Amino acid sequence: MAEIDKSAPILVTGGTGFIAGWIIKMLLDDGGTVHATVRDPENKQKVGHLETIADQAPGTLKLFKADLLDLGSFAEATGGCELVIHTASPFVMNGITNPKEQLIRPALEGTRNVLDAVNNSPSVKRVVLTSSVAAIYGDAADLQSLPGGAFTEDHWNTTSSESHQAYSYSKLVAEKEAWAMAKAQERWDLVVINPSMVLGPSLTKYSISGSIGLLKQFGDGTAKFGVPKANMGMVDVRDVAQAHINAGFTPTASGRHILSATEVSLLEISKILRSHFGDTYPLPKREVPKFMVWLAAPMIGFTREFVSKNVGFPLKLDNSYSKKDLGIKYRPIEQTIVEHFQQIIDDQLI
Repeated sequence: MAEIDKSAPILVTGGTGFIAGWIIKMLLDDGGTVHATVRDPENKQKVGHLETIADQAPGTLKLFKADLLDLGSFAEATGGCELVIHTASPFVMNGITNPKEQLIRPALEGTRNVLDAVNNSPSVKRVVLTSSVAAIYGDAADLQSLPGGAFTEDHWNTTSSESHQAYSYSKLVAEKEAWAMAKAQERWDLVVINPSMVLGPSLTKYSISGSIGLLKQFGDGTAKFGVPKANMGMVDVRDVAQAHINAGFTPTASGRHILSATEVSLLEISKILRSHFGDTYPLPKREVPKFMVWLAAPMIGFTREFVSKNVGFPLKLDNSYSKKDLGIKYRPIEQTIVEHFQQIIDDQLI
């Protein structure tokens, strides 16, 4: 149990990220002092929106230069903080040519680097880690072997590896390392957030995230001939940000937390968009047979193993603990999808 002094600075790593931006905004709007780490504090294209948010909020923002693979770079930003919210980790689903260097090393060594800074900063009482449901399960097919019919916080991904679902594997090894480091000491405690696919309006069009790319494919015609019969958990970025803050400031918060409003298929996403935007955009109208997706997989950025284990399978994520432990009330997923797509339009990304 950790009682956090709200007047102490709060460290948010990966400050230019999709989720981190909303965490920072909420903390600043509440009058907090935020230490945000970014790769380049002088890059106005990347950090300008954070400075604008800070100018319009009662809180105070201080940017620090840090990199996941730069040993010791988080030390200064951690100083004086009682709460550390570690969101920084690569989220790239396609175009991976070297999984170890692009995903696994930054996630794993970055977590060690941040938690080393925590261990060396006597003020820190709690760390909130952004993990993922990818650390809970690897493929939708994994659900078939579970007696309860839903993934819960008790489950761990046992099927991903460097060669299969490398992103999921990176989240798994990073979270396991965080728990190991937390259990090796007694001064600070660890609370973990495990979001499903995070959508919703971004605070900057320069945020690089696989979730933003998903809806772009619906609007730019990439998916116009159809989508696989695939399901995913989905959650609003603002709910995820609020969960991080609640996890930080709720003294009794503990453990892992699946953050997911509901499960939705790719075709259902398209139907939601069509109901609001009509036929203005080349939205998909049908599901492509699995064998066709399997044949085309290498050409559309997926492996055939991924298709075999994820297309056509049901998915169920149990979000009850996030409601009980963190008091989260989820936004309707229709609102999330529509507002996200509208922003993509407004930012002229399609």
